[in-house]
Amino acid sequence: MSLLSVTNLRISLQTHRGLAIAVREVSFALERGKSLGLIGESGSGKSIMALSLLGLLPEQAHVSGSIRFAGQELAGADEKTWCKLRGNRIGMVFQEPMTALNPVHTVGHQVAEPLRLHEGLSLRQAREKALALLNRVGIPDPVKRIDAYPHQFSGGQRQRITIAMALACGPDLLIADEPTTALDVTVQRQILELIQDLVTERNMALLLISHDLGLIAQNVEHMLVMYGGSIVESGPTQGVFSRMAHPYTQGLFAARPRLGQRGIDGRRVRLSTIGGSVPELIDLPSGCPFYGRCPIGIEACAQTVPGPVALGAGHVVRCIRTGESI
Repeated sequence: MSLLSVTNLRISLQTHRGLAIAVREVSFALERGKSLGLIGESGSGKSIMALSLLGLLPEQAHVSGSIRFAGQELAGADEKTWCKLRGNRIGMVFQEPMTALNPVHTVGHQVAEPLRLHEGLSLRQAREKALALLNRVGIPDPVKRIDAYPHQFSGGQRQRITIAMALACGPDLLIADEPTTALDVTVQRQILELIQDLVTERNMALLLISHDLGLIAQNVEHMLVMYGGSIVESGPTQGVFSRMAHPYTQGLFAARPRLGQRGIDGRRVRLSTIGGSVPELIDLPSGCPFYGRCPIGIEACAQTVPGPVALGAGHVVRCIRTGESI
């Protein structure tokens, strides 16, 4: 049985322009000890879906479908149920540590808080474990720095502290939402290596959310490509990268920056882009969400919700023009 099983998840949000569907019939499963990547541009619905797995959606959000965690149905669960799981069996590393950390509390207090809340540790016991966690995630001289405040740490160190908070109670599932945003390349690599080491040590399931194809390719076993609230392509990471079947996946790959890229004449090549921009959720077509930006889209794409096309070995694409390259 999968640790996390999401089936036909649909999330609607009330906006000033009317009802917008943020997540559309999304299904996937994640087993303990496995890693899953979720990729897409900003506005594609990645973070909203992640928040639904923590019960942190806006009050006006309407959720249908199923979210089963360790056999327990969470779609429609009350706040008391979510509080028992959040920060305990499900941990999350947010993309901006300065907003995830409370500026008026010391980092030691914030790392120790879930330990006292969920494990009933005394103040002294929680502090000792918080010290061990800060040391494990690479905070230098944690004995001296445990009583420091978030603003007294660098961006990379703050992200390490949020990882310590997320892992304090030994969760079964770790959700990392753009965990290396705004960090330099060296620190990005260190943070990702740390997450991978800890996931392996504790046999956790990992859901890694990113807009970076390279990051996904190097760090997860399976991946989901999301656009307009829908999963347009999914499968084993190696399989998806070896045969990118959806025009959106192809566009993302073509748009990735490559160091020293030049044409056959030796001149620098302009970075490829996907035409247009991600539309507002309320403006998406009734058919394929990528229709308005797709270079091979036809009229039928705007009217027809593409069904899943199996390409073998768990690789699935949702496009009525599967097999045609952009």
